[in-house]
Amino acid sequence: MRTSIKEIPREAHVHLMGICGTAMASLAALMKELGYKVTGSDENVYPPMSTFLQERGIDIMKGFKAQNIVEKRPDYVIVGNVMTKDHEESKALLSSGIPYGTLPEALADLVIKERHSVVVCGTHGKTTTTAMASWLAEQAQLRPGFLIGGIAKNFSASFQNPEGPWFIIEGDEYDTAFFAKVPKFTFYKPKTAILSSLEFDHADIYSNLREVKEAFQKLLGVLPHDGLLVYNGQDNNIKDILQHYDGDSIAYGFMGCEWTVQNISMEREGLRFHVYHNDKKEEELFVPMFGVYNALNALAVYIVAKTHGWDVDIPKAFAEFKGIKRRQELIGEPRGIQVIEDFAHHPTAVAGTLMSFQKRKGAGKLYAIFEPRSATSRRKYFQEHYAKAFAFADEAFISLPYNRDSLKDLALDVSQLTQDIQKTGTMASSFETVDDLIPVICEKAQPGDTILIMSNGGFQGIYKKLLQALEEA
Repeated sequence: MRTSIKEIPREAHVHLMGICGTAMASLAALMKELGYKVTGSDENVYPPMSTFLQERGIDIMKGFKAQNIVEKRPDYVIVGNVMTKDHEESKALLSSGIPYGTLPEALADLVIKERHSVVVCGTHGKTTTTAMASWLAEQAQLRPGFLIGGIAKNFSASFQNPEGPWFIIEGDEYDTAFFAKVPKFTFYKPKTAILSSLEFDHADIYSNLREVKEAFQKLLGVLPHDGLLVYNGQDNNIKDILQHYDGDSIAYGFMGCEWTVQNISMEREGLRFHVYHNDKKEEELFVPMFGVYNALNALAVYIVAKTHGWDVDIPKAFAEFKGIKRRQELIGEPRGIQVIEDFAHHPTAVAGTLMSFQKRKGAGKLYAIFEPRSATSRRKYFQEHYAKAFAFADEAFISLPYNRDSLKDLALDVSQLTQDIQKTGTMASSFETVDDLIPVICEKAQPGDTILIMSNGGFQGIYKKLLQALEEA
């Protein structure tokens, strides 16, 4: 029985199916703060979200089992989009009569309500941009609520219950639940929307770029007439859908837009650039992040802060922004070798991330380690695009796709990919386990070099293993 969480008393037992997803874990913690008894279940339980939940005293049941519903008998269930109707736990829920709903609906009903909702959307950059906007709003003493698709280092959490009239949230175009096949962001009541980019992604639910565009058209459809769209004016796919929006909008980019970033300098510590408005220089900003795309992400947040009159020292706030765990995160520097963890999986993001580290002043060799793990990256769809993306590394190491047997003939052909990367002039090889890879990396890497690990999962524990091996080498 699909029911609004508003009908459930605050002391009730709420169970989240798929709790270890970043957004679901954040919602779980947010609801516990509001007074609910919270439990959850998941099949993939690993840090940082597993420890994030455990530190907050939230019990995690491993596996999507019927007993999670039948024996525990929660008062309400929130169903994550990782679930299908064929999971044992889903079947138990649907036959139980227990009321249930979705994450976006719960957020809208519990915390967004009538607040000014800033929804950050796009194929790339959502998490970082949402964290930047949340940080600037916090520094402006707006006491915002937020939900970020990662753990923001400035807050040491991915969520915050609102005390003021603003809520800032990462708006995902992925569908909501097996019984609600619409993008999550359609529930978030956007008053201001940032749209950073639009490309094909999520090959498991979208068949082509046209369907992705239709999803983002739904975002424009729910923006109110007195709302604001801040969009990347150099993205042609975004331009294609603007005909569906007749409200206020502001375009940003590198050139030819109302707001631009210019004079970008890639330093070892981050990005330095100038902001221009209608070709007039505004001010210089420094952001301790890498990649020219992060200059654009910062510009989008700058525009929101300026347009809405947030009272904040913007250059100071950006300079103090610490980033997101697993997004270009320096996790160690053994023997002067930087080890960076990143979430990049789409070839555009892979290329942009590699370029940003390649072009830093004083940088040594750049080694890229990639695990095709997301629904799109594990498939052949971007086979040729990945070869061009990894050309920006000095050497690439490609893991066999995660859970490749389930994809059969649709799986990314890693053998062909490494051959195609080699044709670009970049050395490349594949590996099956990280234990096979680590001795090779340790022998090659020298002080001043950078090792960039790209995965959106646990990746066989490579992070601690590699750091330890580099220290001992």
